[in-house]
Amino acid sequence: MKNYSKPTIMINDELSEGVYAASGCYTVNTIVRQDQQEGRTDYRIQVNGRHEADHSNHKQTLTISFNIPVEYKSSNGTLVGLSTGTTLVIDYDYTQNPTDNIGLGDLIVSADQGLEITSVKLTD
Repeated sequence: MKNYSKPTIMINDELSEGVYAASGCYTVNTIVRQDQQEGRTDYRIQVNGRHEADHSNHKQTLTISFNIPVEYKSSNGTLVGLSTGTTLVIDYDYTQNPTDNIGLGDLIVSADQGLEITSVKLTD
């Protein structure tokens, strides 16, 4: 297994929205693909993980935090815990190889305007 390295945040002005964090054996990338518009209060967030380790697994846990409270609507995973608040925890059942790119699909939440992702972590 890779040695643990402290999560880091990278700023990339070429992306419209995005949070990148490296933690453990995953590098996580999130992009807000659809934000709030007139008559709609939901956001669609694409979540991708890059697994770089010497092991395989069949389960992942995504922990994602926001600057304002959200209400969980749906994802390709299973919500663990509360469906409202500033942090959501979601379990996924994806079989990954030691080096693999995982497209976890859209996470859909509703929130007031100005939603930003403040941290994201994917563990296995």
